[in-house]
Amino acid sequence: MIIETKNLRKSFHSRQGRKIKTVEAVCGVDMAIAEGEIFGFLGPNGAGKTTTLRILATLIEPDEGMATIAGVDLRREPGEVRRRIGYVAQGGSTWDEVSAREELILQARMYGISKTEANKRADRALEVFQLTEFADRKCKTYSGGQRRRVDVALGVIHEPRVAFLDEPTTGLDPQSRAHMWEEIRRLRHEGMTVFITTHYMDEADALCDRVAIIDNGEIVAEGTPAALKRQISGEVVTVGLDGEISTASEMLETKPYVRKLEICEENLRLYVEEGATAVPQIMRTLEGAHLMLKSITIHRPSLDDVFLAKTGRSLREA
Repeated sequence: MIIETKNLRKSFHSRQGRKIKTVEAVCGVDMAIAEGEIFGFLGPNGAGKTTTLRILATLIEPDEGMATIAGVDLRREPGEVRRRIGYVAQGGSTWDEVSAREELILQARMYGISKTEANKRADRALEVFQLTEFADRKCKTYSGGQRRRVDVALGVIHEPRVAFLDEPTTGLDPQSRAHMWEEIRRLRHEGMTVFITTHYMDEADALCDRVAIIDNGEIVAEGTPAALKRQISGEVVTVGLDGEISTASEMLETKPYVRKLEICEENLRLYVEEGATAVPQIMRTLEGAHLMLKSITIHRPSLDDVFLAKTGRSLREA
Protein backbone atom coordinates (compact mmCIF):
# COMPACT_ATOMS: atom_id res chain seq x y z
CA MET A 1 0.00 0.00 0.00
CA ILE A 2 1.31 3.42 -0.88
CA ILE A 3 -0.59 5.10 2.00
CA GLU A 4 -1.34 3.31 5.25
CA THR A 5 -2.52 4.73 8.56
CA LYS A 6 -3.35 3.13 11.88
CA ASN A 7 -5.20 4.78 14.77
CA LEU A 8 -4.42 8.28 13.52
CA ARG A 9 -5.63 10.87 16.06
CA LYS A 10 -5.54 14.65 16.40
CA SER A 11 -7.19 16.97 18.94
CA PHE A 12 -7.24 20.74 19.18
CA HIS A 13 -7.57 22.78 22.37
CA SER A 14 -9.06 26.23 22.76
CA ARG A 15 -9.69 28.41 25.78
CA GLN A 16 -13.24 29.54 26.52
CA GLY A 17 -13.04 31.80 29.50
CA ARG A 18 -11.38 29.78 32.24
CA LYS A 19 -12.15 26.46 30.59
CA ILE A 20 -10.16 24.55 28.03
CA LYS A 21 -12.28 23.00 25.30
CA THR A 22 -10.94 19.94 23.47
CA VAL A 23 -12.15 19.05 19.99
CA GLU A 24 -11.23 15.63 18.58
CA ALA A 25 -10.79 16.37 14.88
CA VAL A 26 -9.45 12.93 13.89
CA CYS A 27 -10.46 9.91 15.97
CA GLY A 28 -8.55 6.73 15.18
CA VAL A 29 -8.48 6.81 11.37
CA ASP A 30 -7.31 3.59 9.69
CA MET A 31 -6.73 3.57 5.92
CA ALA A 32 -4.92 1.47 3.33
CA ILE A 33 -4.64 3.01 -0.16
CA ALA A 34 -3.17 1.15 -3.12
CA GLU A 35 -0.74 2.69 -5.57
CA GLY A 36 -2.42 4.23 -8.61
CA GLU A 37 -5.81 4.79 -6.96
CA ILE A 38 -7.95 7.89 -6.93
CA PHE A 39 -9.04 7.78 -3.30
CA GLY A 40 -11.79 10.08 -2.08
CA PHE A 41 -12.31 11.38 1.45
CA LEU A 42 -15.99 12.32 1.51
CA GLY A 43 -17.71 14.19 4.32
CA PRO A 44 -19.28 17.47 5.43
CA ASN A 45 -17.29 20.55 6.38
CA GLY A 46 -15.74 20.06 9.82
CA ALA A 47 -15.77 16.25 9.59
CA GLY A 48 -11.98 15.93 9.80
CA LYS A 49 -11.10 15.68 6.09
CA THR A 50 -8.66 18.57 5.90
CA THR A 51 -7.06 17.79 9.27
CA THR A 52 -6.35 14.22 8.14
CA LEU A 53 -4.97 15.49 4.84
CA ARG A 54 -2.71 18.02 6.59
CA ILE A 55 -1.36 15.26 8.82
CA LEU A 56 -0.56 13.06 5.82
CA ALA A 57 1.10 16.03 4.09
CA THR A 58 3.31 16.57 7.20
CA LEU A 59 1.85 20.03 7.87
CA ILE A 60 0.69 19.07 11.37
CA GLU A 61 1.75 16.22 13.63
CA PRO A 62 -0.70 13.58 14.83
CA ASP A 63 -1.20 13.10 18.57
CA GLU A 64 -1.24 9.33 18.19
CA GLY A 65 -1.01 6.63 15.57
CA MET A 66 1.26 5.90 12.64
CA ALA A 67 1.32 6.43 8.91
CA THR A 68 3.54 5.46 6.01
CA ILE A 69 3.52 7.37 2.73
CA ALA A 70 5.25 5.91 -0.33
CA GLY A 71 7.23 3.58 1.92
CA VAL A 72 8.37 6.28 4.37
CA ASP A 73 7.39 6.61 8.03
CA LEU A 74 5.49 9.88 8.43
CA ARG A 75 6.66 10.65 11.96
CA ARG A 76 10.28 9.54 11.61
CA GLU A 77 11.11 11.01 8.20
CA PRO A 78 8.70 13.87 7.39
CA GLY A 79 11.26 15.53 5.12
CA GLU A 80 11.51 12.45 2.92
CA VAL A 81 7.71 12.19 2.81
CA ARG A 82 7.55 15.78 1.51
CA ARG A 83 9.89 14.89 -1.34
CA ARG A 84 7.59 12.08 -2.44
CA ILE A 85 4.25 13.89 -2.29
CA GLY A 86 2.50 16.89 -3.81
CA TYR A 87 0.00 18.96 -1.83
CA VAL A 88 -2.66 21.37 -3.13
CA ALA A 89 -4.40 23.34 -0.40
CA GLN A 90 -8.07 24.27 -0.56
CA GLY A 91 -7.30 28.00 -0.52
CA GLY A 92 -4.90 27.93 -3.48
CA SER A 93 -1.32 29.13 -3.75
CA THR A 94 -0.94 31.31 -6.85
CA TRP A 95 0.59 34.78 -6.60
CA ASP A 96 -1.23 37.68 -8.24
CA GLU A 97 1.80 39.44 -9.68
CA VAL A 98 3.60 36.54 -11.39
CA SER A 99 2.70 34.30 -14.32
CA ALA A 100 1.90 30.60 -14.31
CA ARG A 101 5.15 29.87 -16.15
CA GLU A 102 7.22 31.74 -13.55
CA GLU A 103 5.48 29.96 -10.69
CA LEU A 104 5.96 26.52 -12.23
CA ILE A 105 9.66 27.06 -12.93
CA LEU A 106 10.25 28.37 -9.41
CA GLN A 107 8.39 25.44 -7.86
CA ALA A 108 10.42 22.93 -9.85
CA ARG A 109 13.69 24.65 -8.93
CA MET A 110 12.75 24.51 -5.24
CA TYR A 111 12.66 20.73 -5.56
CA GLY A 112 16.24 20.73 -6.84
CA ILE A 113 15.38 20.33 -10.51
CA SER A 114 17.88 21.89 -12.95
CA LYS A 115 16.96 25.10 -14.76
CA THR A 116 16.79 23.37 -18.16
CA GLU A 117 14.61 20.54 -16.84
CA ALA A 118 12.43 23.00 -14.89
CA ASN A 119 11.69 24.90 -18.10
CA LYS A 120 10.82 21.65 -19.88
CA ARG A 121 8.49 20.54 -17.10
CA ALA A 122 6.84 23.96 -16.97
CA ASP A 123 6.18 23.84 -20.73
CA ARG A 124 4.67 20.37 -20.43
CA ALA A 125 2.52 21.31 -17.44
CA LEU A 126 1.21 24.38 -19.25
CA GLU A 127 0.27 22.20 -22.21
CA VAL A 128 -1.40 19.32 -20.36
CA PHE A 129 -3.32 21.64 -18.02
CA GLN A 130 -4.35 23.80 -21.00
CA LEU A 131 -2.65 26.93 -19.67
CA THR A 132 -0.35 27.72 -22.62
CA GLU A 133 -2.55 30.46 -24.09
CA PHE A 134 -2.16 32.71 -21.04
CA ALA A 135 1.00 31.22 -19.51
CA ASP A 136 2.86 34.54 -19.40
CA ARG A 137 0.03 36.71 -18.06
CA LYS A 138 -0.11 37.58 -14.37
CA CYS A 139 -2.17 35.15 -12.33
CA LYS A 140 -4.45 37.93 -11.12
CA THR A 141 -5.95 38.01 -14.63
CA TYR A 142 -6.94 34.31 -14.55
CA SER A 143 -10.41 32.94 -13.90
CA GLY A 144 -11.07 30.76 -10.84
CA GLY A 145 -10.88 27.60 -12.90
CA GLN A 146 -7.60 28.67 -14.53
CA ARG A 147 -6.01 29.50 -11.18
CA ARG A 148 -7.11 26.15 -9.77
CA ARG A 149 -5.45 24.36 -12.68
CA VAL A 150 -2.26 26.27 -11.89
CA ASP A 151 -2.57 25.17 -8.25
CA VAL A 152 -2.71 21.50 -9.24
CA ALA A 153 0.11 21.91 -11.77
CA LEU A 154 2.29 23.41 -9.01
CA GLY A 155 1.47 20.47 -6.76
CA VAL A 156 2.67 17.87 -9.27
CA ILE A 157 5.45 19.67 -11.18
CA HIS A 158 8.07 17.58 -9.35
CA GLU A 159 6.27 14.35 -10.37
CA PRO A 160 5.44 13.03 -6.90
CA ARG A 161 4.26 9.51 -6.26
CA VAL A 162 1.24 10.79 -4.30
CA ALA A 163 -0.81 13.97 -4.86
CA PHE A 164 -3.01 15.29 -2.05
CA LEU A 165 -5.77 17.59 -3.34
CA ASP A 166 -7.93 19.37 -0.77
CA GLU A 167 -11.38 20.18 -2.21
CA PRO A 168 -9.94 20.64 -5.73
CA THR A 169 -13.19 21.78 -7.38
CA THR A 170 -14.82 23.96 -4.69
CA GLY A 171 -16.11 27.18 -6.21
CA LEU A 172 -15.60 26.11 -9.82
CA ASP A 173 -18.27 26.38 -12.49
CA PRO A 174 -19.53 23.08 -14.02
CA GLN A 175 -17.27 23.29 -17.07
CA SER A 176 -14.13 23.99 -15.00
CA ARG A 177 -15.12 21.24 -12.60
CA ALA A 178 -15.47 18.69 -15.40
CA HIS A 179 -12.09 19.73 -16.78
CA MET A 180 -10.49 19.27 -13.35
CA TRP A 181 -11.91 15.74 -13.21
CA GLU A 182 -10.21 15.02 -16.54
CA GLU A 183 -6.88 16.29 -15.18
CA ILE A 184 -7.16 14.14 -12.05
CA ARG A 185 -7.91 11.07 -14.15
CA ARG A 186 -4.89 11.89 -16.32
CA LEU A 187 -2.62 12.02 -13.25
CA ARG A 188 -3.83 8.57 -12.23
CA HIS A 189 -3.31 7.30 -15.79
CA GLU A 190 0.31 8.48 -15.59
CA GLY A 191 0.83 6.35 -12.47
CA MET A 192 0.23 8.86 -9.70
CA THR A 193 -1.85 8.05 -6.62
CA VAL A 194 -4.37 10.85 -6.01
CA PHE A 195 -5.97 11.47 -2.62
CA ILE A 196 -8.78 14.04 -2.75
CA THR A 197 -11.09 15.46 -0.13
CA THR A 198 -14.55 16.51 -1.24
CA HIS A 199 -18.05 17.17 0.03
CA TYR A 200 -19.54 16.68 -3.44
CA MET A 201 -21.23 13.27 -3.65
CA ASP A 202 -21.36 13.24 -7.45
CA GLU A 203 -17.64 14.00 -7.59
CA ALA A 204 -16.74 11.10 -5.31
CA ASP A 205 -19.09 8.79 -7.20
CA ALA A 206 -17.84 9.66 -10.67
CA LEU A 207 -14.14 10.17 -9.99
CA CYS A 208 -12.94 7.91 -7.19
CA ASP A 209 -11.91 4.26 -7.33
CA ARG A 210 -12.61 4.00 -3.60
CA VAL A 211 -14.18 6.30 -1.03
CA ALA A 212 -13.97 6.70 2.72
CA ILE A 213 -16.87 8.57 4.33
CA ILE A 214 -15.78 10.48 7.44
CA ASP A 215 -18.02 12.08 10.06
CA ASN A 216 -17.01 13.65 13.36
CA GLY A 217 -13.44 12.50 12.84
CA GLU A 218 -14.30 8.83 12.31
CA ILE A 219 -14.53 6.77 9.13
CA VAL A 220 -18.07 5.40 9.02
CA ALA A 221 -17.89 3.59 5.66
CA GLU A 222 -15.25 2.65 3.10
CA GLY A 223 -15.28 0.92 -0.27
CA THR A 224 -15.94 1.52 -3.94
CA PRO A 225 -18.85 3.87 -4.63
CA ALA A 226 -20.77 0.98 -6.22
CA ALA A 227 -20.18 -1.34 -3.24
CA LEU A 228 -21.23 1.31 -0.73
CA LYS A 229 -24.45 2.00 -2.62
CA ARG A 230 -25.21 -1.72 -2.81
CA GLN A 231 -25.40 -1.69 0.99
CA ILE A 232 -28.64 0.27 0.55
CA SER A 233 -30.81 -2.25 -1.26
CA GLY A 234 -33.93 -1.38 -3.25
CA GLU A 235 -34.83 2.15 -4.30
CA VAL A 236 -35.41 5.49 -2.62
CA VAL A 237 -38.68 7.40 -2.99
CA THR A 238 -38.60 11.08 -2.03
CA VAL A 239 -41.99 12.61 -1.24
CA GLY A 240 -42.52 16.37 -1.06
CA LEU A 241 -45.52 17.56 0.93
CA ASP A 242 -47.25 20.85 1.60
CA GLY A 243 -47.10 20.61 5.41
CA GLU A 244 -48.21 17.82 7.77
CA ILE A 245 -44.92 15.92 7.41
CA SER A 246 -45.28 14.21 10.77
CA THR A 247 -48.80 12.98 9.94
CA ALA A 248 -47.67 11.52 6.63
CA SER A 249 -44.66 9.94 8.32
CA GLU A 250 -46.82 8.18 10.90
CA MET A 251 -49.11 6.83 8.18
CA LEU A 252 -46.39 5.59 5.84
CA GLU A 253 -43.71 4.19 8.17
CA THR A 254 -45.91 1.22 9.16
CA LYS A 255 -46.70 0.20 5.59
CA PRO A 256 -45.26 -3.22 4.64
CA TYR A 257 -43.60 -1.89 1.48
CA VAL A 258 -41.58 0.72 3.44
CA ARG A 259 -38.35 -0.68 4.90
CA LYS A 260 -37.14 2.62 6.36
CA LEU A 261 -38.39 6.19 6.49
CA GLU A 262 -36.48 9.42 7.16
CA ILE A 263 -37.77 12.99 7.54
CA CYS A 264 -35.53 15.42 5.60
CA GLU A 265 -36.69 19.03 6.02
CA GLU A 266 -39.96 19.26 4.01
CA ASN A 267 -39.54 15.84 2.41
CA LEU A 268 -39.95 12.21 3.34
CA ARG A 269 -37.34 9.73 2.17
CA LEU A 270 -38.66 6.16 1.95
CA TYR A 271 -36.51 3.09 1.29
CA VAL A 272 -38.53 0.52 -0.63
CA GLU A 273 -37.87 -2.65 -2.60
CA GLU A 274 -39.58 -1.57 -5.83
CA GLY A 275 -40.26 2.11 -6.43
CA ALA A 276 -42.68 1.53 -9.29
CA THR A 277 -44.85 -0.66 -7.04
CA ALA A 278 -44.58 1.55 -3.96
CA VAL A 279 -45.35 4.92 -5.57
CA PRO A 280 -49.03 4.23 -6.45
CA GLN A 281 -49.62 2.92 -2.92
CA ILE A 282 -47.94 5.97 -1.37
CA MET A 283 -50.07 8.30 -3.48
CA ARG A 284 -53.29 6.48 -2.59
CA THR A 285 -52.45 6.64 1.13
CA LEU A 286 -51.74 10.37 1.03
CA GLU A 287 -54.78 11.17 -1.11
CA GLY A 288 -57.00 9.12 1.20
CA ALA A 289 -55.84 11.27 4.12
CA HIS A 290 -56.33 14.47 2.07
CA LEU A 291 -52.63 15.35 2.32
CA MET A 292 -51.31 17.66 -0.41
CA LEU A 293 -48.59 16.00 -2.47
CA LYS A 294 -46.11 18.45 -4.05
CA SER A 295 -43.66 16.03 -5.65
CA ILE A 296 -42.59 12.41 -5.74
CA THR A 297 -39.39 10.99 -7.25
CA ILE A 298 -37.63 7.63 -7.44
CA HIS A 299 -33.88 7.11 -7.57
CA ARG A 300 -31.30 4.45 -6.98
CA PRO A 301 -29.37 4.79 -3.70
CA SER A 302 -26.65 7.45 -3.74
CA LEU A 303 -23.64 8.10 -1.52
CA ASP A 304 -25.83 10.59 0.32
CA ASP A 305 -28.16 7.69 1.17
CA VAL A 306 -25.14 5.75 2.45
CA PHE A 307 -24.14 8.71 4.62
CA LEU A 308 -27.71 8.99 5.90
CA ALA A 309 -27.85 5.28 6.73
CA LYS A 310 -24.52 5.47 8.63
CA THR A 311 -25.03 8.76 10.50
CA GLY A 312 -28.77 9.37 10.67
CA ARG A 313 -28.62 12.59 8.66
CA SER A 314 -28.12 13.66 5.07
CA LEU A 315 -24.70 14.76 3.87
CA ARG A 316 -26.39 17.74 2.21
CA GLU A 317 -27.87 18.76 5.56
CA ALA A 318 -24.56 18.19 7.37
